[in-house]
Amino acid sequence: MVELIEKILPDEVAAAEAFDDPPDAVLYPGEAEVISRAVDKRRREFRTVRHCARRALRQLGLPPAPVLRGEHGEPQWPPGVVGSMTHCAGYRAAAIAHSCDLRTVGIDAEPHQPLPAGVLDVIALDEEQDSLSELAATDSATCWDRILFCAKETVYKAWFPLTHRWLGFDDAAVTITSGTTDPVEGTFSVRLLVPGPTITGETLTRWDGRWLRSDELVITAIALSAADCA
Repeated sequence: MVELIEKILPDEVAAAEAFDDPPDAVLYPGEAEVISRAVDKRRREFRTVRHCARRALRQLGLPPAPVLRGEHGEPQWPPGVVGSMTHCAGYRAAAIAHSCDLRTVGIDAEPHQPLPAGVLDVIALDEEQDSLSELAATDSATCWDRILFCAKETVYKAWFPLTHRWLGFDDAAVTITSGTTDPVEGTFSVRLLVPGPTITGETLTRWDGRWLRSDELVITAIALSAADCA
């Protein structure tokens, strides 16, 4: 069965998702200590998203392994693997790839609902808010503000493994493009407003991503090919 998130990821990515917390999801050595003080809801999310990660590892032909957290909360993947994880109410997912195929992967999922009052002013540049108004004028059924938030979270998840630096909401300008053939899928472009990572002598200034929405969810993804950095 095709995973929902696979619709917006390249073939090189192995992805797995869950819409509930399966009873066979377990914590591996070292993971339980990371989450030992969390409430039950957080423990279930943590356990299930790592269950998804291990399913994705098996798709790549790799053995299941613990996925611990780095100093800034980022997932610690096995050597030679890049990836990203996400969870929100009713959804968990992991997407990974061999580092020889992709330089970085970022994914995020959010409920397909308008952002809480005041959040958009915190996360969006003026130009982004203007663009959202234009999109809403042609498609009021899509929560464009939530797609923007989701995209910006995805940008950070793709950025951090390359730079190990913080990236604020106002450090990247995101332009969302509505779907041309399917109104529930589209793309977005990212213009970095701070110095980007330098890879093989080239400084990255722009990225491209994809978005997908259902009645309940918004999912966004960025996958940077290693070939693009060669």
